[in-house]
Amino acid sequence: MANRHLSRSIVLQSLYEWDFGHKSQGEAFDIFKRNAEEFAPGMGDFSFMDKLLRGVMGKQRELDTIIEKAAPDWPIDKISVVDRNILRLGLYELLFSDRKEVPAKVAINEAIELAKNYGSDTSSKFVNGVLGAVYKEIGEPGKDETSKKKFKDVPDKDLPIEHLSGAVVYAREADGQVYLALIHDIFGHWTLTKGKLQGEENLEAGTIRNVKDELGLDIEIREKLDENTYVAFNPETGKKKKHVTYFLVESPFNEIKLEEKGGLDDAKWFKLKDILELNFYNDILPIVTKAINIILAQK
Repeated sequence: MANRHLSRSIVLQSLYEWDFGHKSQGEAFDIFKRNAEEFAPGMGDFSFMDKLLRGVMGKQRELDTIIEKAAPDWPIDKISVVDRNILRLGLYELLFSDRKEVPAKVAINEAIELAKNYGSDTSSKFVNGVLGAVYKEIGEPGKDETSKKKFKDVPDKDLPIEHLSGAVVYAREADGQVYLALIHDIFGHWTLTKGKLQGEENLEAGTIRNVKDELGLDIEIREKLDENTYVAFNPETGKKKKHVTYFLVESPFNEIKLEEKGGLDDAKWFKLKDILELNFYNDILPIVTKAINIILAQK
């Protein structure tokens, strides 16, 4: 059986050379032919490599849009040449390949291995986080529907709304020292725990469950803080609004146990004096600041 990992490596090498040299799409196939003949003579898997390269090139704009949606603070040209082409290749296989030929987990694992072999020390974690986040967001797409489905250009005000709950989690020690529990994502930001509601769950019950699931902490809700709405893109269903209601919640100062899932790589307690030096998203910082002001006003 042909070595599919070697095939993906040759396609990646060709994409890298094409991208780094700002070549045309036509030149990309000349680069691929040269690399395939040099590094895989007689391998006999040229059809798989050719199909993969043509798929990535044909879907490049769509793949780049998905990457930018998943990493809004990382413009595509700011991601390293190696990492962005691993993401293009991995996302193409995850979203558009025949699911019987390339299961979702294979697409993700193969991209991670490419990142380990050809990227920087942090590339595999970055690629794993991005692909894991996309996979969690979309579920496993059908092999045919994703590539054929077209979506109407619906104004943001008319998009369907998904409701989530989030929290600023704080703990107060016996000596009066206050800490906030924050999570870190693979895009380099500290942010707040949040999650979807389940069934007939109300916002408060969803918040308690989500914090327990994501951080392993038991909490009590103190008050509602704020609301935040943003637009997310799903290649399977199109755009939709996500509306998050944030609460100020209190927890014992216990060990945080971060849930293993794509997109997050750390969680820890911070003293209040250290909070505002952290890298937050612009829409999260006002919520954190409001929470700190409320906590400081408490006796």
